[in-house]
Amino acid sequence: MASVLVVEDDQFVRSALIRHLTEASHTVRSVGTALEALREVAHVGFDVVILDLGLPDLDGAEALKMLRGITDVPVIIATAREDEAEIVRLLNDGADDYLTKPFSVEHLSARMAAVLRRSRGAAAGGEPPSRVLQVGGLSIDPLRRQAELDGTALDLTRREFDLLAFLAGRPGVVVPRRELLAEVWQQSYGDDQTIDVHLSWLRRKLGETAAQPRYLHTLRGVGVKLEPPL
Repeated sequence: MASVLVVEDDQFVRSALIRHLTEASHTVRSVGTALEALREVAHVGFDVVILDLGLPDLDGAEALKMLRGITDVPVIIATAREDEAEIVRLLNDGADDYLTKPFSVEHLSARMAAVLRRSRGAAAGGEPPSRVLQVGGLSIDPLRRQAELDGTALDLTRREFDLLAFLAGRPGVVVPRRELLAEVWQQSYGDDQTIDVHLSWLRRKLGETAAQPRYLHTLRGVGVKLEPPL
């Protein structure tokens, strides 16, 4: 089971989350402000943080950035906001997943299980390939978690790197979205928007667009492949 920090100022929602997570045998601590969350994370080793965005002292998006400055603990955003641009920003700032309120406890449990499998699998030492992956001008070093394009380092988020490295290990192969969710996100199901968001940001950093792809090619209804430019 997991050690969970719930960051939520709504007492009703907070109590419901604590009750559900405790019944599922998780160890739960809870706070109602961003500053309390930062203090807790700095002194206690949590397995996952559930972070509400509408906090009274500091917007959750800013709290996420501050959390990422002190820890790599997985963070699941809980938000009533559905703005795509904001979701993109949150994922790019280091959120591991997000849920739109209202959500069921079953949905939360599934997302938590996926995030925990991914983080624990990495900690347990599912060793990445030792060789550097080369696809055209792209060079990806899984061990050092570094990527370069034509000799210039790419500034990638953790999930962007994972997605790029997974596709680079299968150059020219069309990878179904379901497989990407299972292997990169450790989810058996999910929202295609999550993949599309990361593909969009990857394309931007690779200097291409969906309309004019160079490396990343999407086959509608089939999947995604990475191959060198012609």
